Amino acid sequence: MKTHAMCGAGVLAKIGFAFLLGLSCSASAQEKGKHHDLYNYQGADREQRLLEGAKKEGTVVVYTSLNLKDSVPITDAFEKKYGLKVSLWRAGSEKVLHRTVTEARAGRFSPDVIETNGPEMEALYREKLLSEFHSPAFKDIPAVAFPPHRHYVADRFNFFVLGYNTNLVKPEDVPKSYEELLHPRWYGKIGIESGDSDWFAAVTKAMGEKEGLAYFRKLAAMQPQMRTGHTLMAELLSAGELPLAATVYNHNVERLNKKGAPVKWVPLGPTFGRPNAIGVARHAPHPHGALLFTDFMLSREGQELIKQRNRVPSSIAVDTSLNKFPYKMIDPVIVLDESQKWEQLWAQLFHKGQAPKKADD
Repeated sequence: MKTHAMCGAGVLAKIGFAFLLGLSCSASAQEKGKHHDLYNYQGADREQRLLEGAKKEGTVVVYTSLNLKDSVPITDAFEKKYGLKVSLWRAGSEKVLHRTVTEARAGRFSPDVIETNGPEMEALYREKLLSEFHSPAFKDIPAVAFPPHRHYVADRFNFFVLGYNTNLVKPEDVPKSYEELLHPRWYGKIGIESGDSDWFAAVTKAMGEKEGLAYFRKLAAMQPQMRTGHTLMAELLSAGELPLAATVYNHNVERLNKKGAPVKWVPLGPTFGRPNAIGVARHAPHPHGALLFTDFMLSREGQELIKQRNRVPSSIAVDTSLNKFPYKMIDPVIVLDESQKWEQLWAQLFHKGQAPKKADD
């Protein structure tokens, strides 16, 4: 298999895969792929065509980083609706990328659908392993969910918000801005997830790099508690081990709140989210099934299932309190191409220069 050099050396710093060193941004990056016409077909018989083709194929292979307790109920619903078998492989986002690329370099194209974090999806796009596609559900997906090249689309969001323990923080004391996190009462009492350098980069850029770095130096001087894992952060809030968590995912706090835990969350502006996206494989063995499954995930039915799992669906057709505030997405391109710069600054400010351990949630 011919190798190519990847655009954006920052991908190597972010993902850390030596095997990516040979990729190139040649004219072949613009090739449409053998399934392009099917993936972008919009005729009146589109659904019938997909159903007939998918039934002949019999199965759909999905690689995802969505944990099994959330992904299995969704694939079960798809199987029940269409009578097709879903072969699901779940791992962390970097492992999803690693396996997909490694198999492709060996000439083995296994997945039909890939669903994982935005930066890894962007890397797969650069590897020419995704294809542009159309879905009727796009009408309900906000523009912020699409990259310019439209080779994947966000199906769910992880929003960074401020979480707090209602037994430890008085309503009037809940910070309403990033600046209020610097109040002396919060010295040593703020939790920050140890691997959130992309959030740090996004907020710093939004503030203006000079002003943003000055702010984060002050925040680092507050001696925040660095913890690994967003789920853990929410659980520490619930247990009262942390009064505040500055980079908790709102769906984690919401899940605990519904169980009666003394936790709530508020968005601090600018509020940023990590996109988790879905795309169809350029060389999918089961292209009809690939598009049918992707349609399902982006449809109101699929998005409602994501909501039922206490996650944040991207579709505006689904009503949820988890996205009713102004927000921006962390750009996956920035994560890839500027990761070395921001991870070094993050390590210097919050980890005494040492690379932090990264969570798989």
